[in-house]
Amino acid sequence: MNVRTAVAVSLAAGLVTGMSVLPAAAHSPVSALPAAAHSPVSALPVAATGRQQSGPALPSPGIDALSAPSAPSARSTPSAPSAPDFDALRAAVGSVRDPAASGATAALVRVGGDSGWHGSGGVHDLRSGRPADPGARFRAGSVTKVFTAAAVLQLASEGAVDLDRPVRAYLPDLVPAAYGGVTVRQLLDHTSGIPAPDFPGSTVEDWYENRFALHDPRAMVRSATSKEREFAPGARQHYLNIGYTIAGLLIERVTGDTYEERITERILRPLGLRDTYLPGRSPRIQGPHNRGYQIFGLPDGSTELRDVSVWGVTDGWAAGDIISTTADLERFTRALFGGRVVRGPLLEEMFTLPRLAEGTASYSVGLTHWRLGGRDVWGKTGGRWGYNAGMGGTRDLTTTLVYSVNSTDAKGQDRSAVVMGLITGTFGAPDEG
Repeated sequence: MNVRTAVAVSLAAGLVTGMSVLPAAAHSPVSALPAAAHSPVSALPVAATGRQQSGPALPSPGIDALSAPSAPSARSTPSAPSAPDFDALRAAVGSVRDPAASGATAALVRVGGDSGWHGSGGVHDLRSGRPADPGARFRAGSVTKVFTAAAVLQLASEGAVDLDRPVRAYLPDLVPAAYGGVTVRQLLDHTSGIPAPDFPGSTVEDWYENRFALHDPRAMVRSATSKEREFAPGARQHYLNIGYTIAGLLIERVTGDTYEERITERILRPLGLRDTYLPGRSPRIQGPHNRGYQIFGLPDGSTELRDVSVWGVTDGWAAGDIISTTADLERFTRALFGGRVVRGPLLEEMFTLPRLAEGTASYSVGLTHWRLGGRDVWGKTGGRWGYNAGMGGTRDLTTTLVYSVNSTDAKGQDRSAVVMGLITGTFGAPDEG
């Protein structure tokens, strides 16, 4: 029996009997669901509104794995409007009433565009069973890459960076000659061929023990570039964080400021994203947030949920450390797609897939492309322990989605059923092969 199945069985028993079935973790004890959790109206509530309003946004965790065939490298054409399935959205949000079956303890959703819908479900934390805070902050993981890519494109529009110039021209002390042919654009569209750096540990238990470790971005780059390249620059795509770690250092070198200062001054402050910030070395989420949990297997074959809300993110940095809210990410998506963050022809870099010698491209500069419901959808998903997030929409903003799902295996290989329900409820099913 795998970990998810085991916890599902034990949690299901607790939901029926009201008994505590999750052993207290030695590190961060968590009780099972309160006795009232079996009641459909108590411990794990769902709230939804049918407000009609505009907004932006899109996909989430695990959807990268479902990537249907990507569009050609040419610009995407506007998609025909299609109304989201609000019943399906309510069902997806409502499924978090049962964390055992859904693999999630909370869900926050904003659908925008020609029609709008907001929904939230689940709990703030398992101990109290209070309803989830719909305005809570959360870790957005790799959604950070969109902000990083936008900042580099802004610098390119100002002439401070040339996307076709080798990265080594900007960072000669950090990028060795072996990677001298890698361009700035190739960092951002995952075609650099630079491998991932080494990190301590190989299991979730190892990573949990090292959750407060501090990682220096320069050391990560040195670790990665000390290895042989995975492929010739531009030949293939391999989605990794390392390109964006280097991009963050590029931003610092070109501007003379910290990465955090530049993202704040160039994007967060001008757009009024007051609940979005870059945490730096802090492992905590500042301000109101719903707690995140992770399933852990125990030596006797049982499982437990540990509170993983406090976890360092310096391994992600410019590739994956941002903290935000659904309202802020909706505003950001609308501004980005509407040309108010990156202006002019450079914005099309985010909506154009590269031509590859091998394989099919799914990643542009900063975004991911999907075919959903017969339409092109662009956006970004992210996952940190305890949290999955996503933002994006159709190019013309007729339909958008932003969500945060507190998944209990946020970085696992299995797709989140809640996330998939939100995505297909908003855009339709993935196009077939």
